[in-house]
Amino acid sequence: MCGRFAITLPTDAMAQLFAAQPANDLPKVPDYNVCPTRPVHAVQMGDAGRQLVAMRWGFLPQWYKSETAGPLLINARAETIAEKPAFAAAARTRRCLIPATGFYEWTKSGEGARLPWYIHRSDAAPIAFAAVWQSWGDADPVKTCAIVTTAANQGLSAIHHRMPLILEPGDWGKWLGEAGHGAARLMQPGPEGVLDFHRVDPAVNANRAAGPELIEPFGEDDIPRGQLI
Repeated sequence: MCGRFAITLPTDAMAQLFAAQPANDLPKVPDYNVCPTRPVHAVQMGDAGRQLVAMRWGFLPQWYKSETAGPLLINARAETIAEKPAFAAAARTRRCLIPATGFYEWTKSGEGARLPWYIHRSDAAPIAFAAVWQSWGDADPVKTCAIVTTAANQGLSAIHHRMPLILEPGDWGKWLGEAGHGAARLMQPGPEGVLDFHRVDPAVNANRAAGPELIEPFGEDDIPRGQLI
């Protein structure tokens, strides 16, 4: 899954990277602790091409009467996204990309303490999560989104059995729908050797934690090193 991530890329750099027109109400960056229900940066297709816009992280199906009317849908499983009533229409026609610098996952110590790990590209390039979006509400519609996840590849499975669907630049156009059909074929675990990970300070366990120290190496890695994800 993906339940927390970091984005440090400046807004103008994100717009340039994705060749997208930026909106005026984008979240502030850097943010080292992006949490569910907060606004995130998202790249979607508009009438004039790619747009960089703000979306609420937490997909709200149209039948939700309020933001808390059902489960908090921050992730959508690639294996079932086309069948789930909440996501099926969005998977066909409302796909987007969510930029990130890295994301967090957790393991447990022998005593049951939650140990956070920061996962990032080994080449230090930005990450593009595959996602889907939905406009929710009648009076003042808000765009909401969920990150697509797949089974973890071999390297990341040492930390978690799921991982976000990460797309390479050559696949962005296909996912957004501007390069024809074939998005379904992209929903596979990422290749080995693209990501790396390290332990970070348990301070990130708190939603209000902030600052660049959250992604710095911390303590001893108790998962064998020497492997890239």
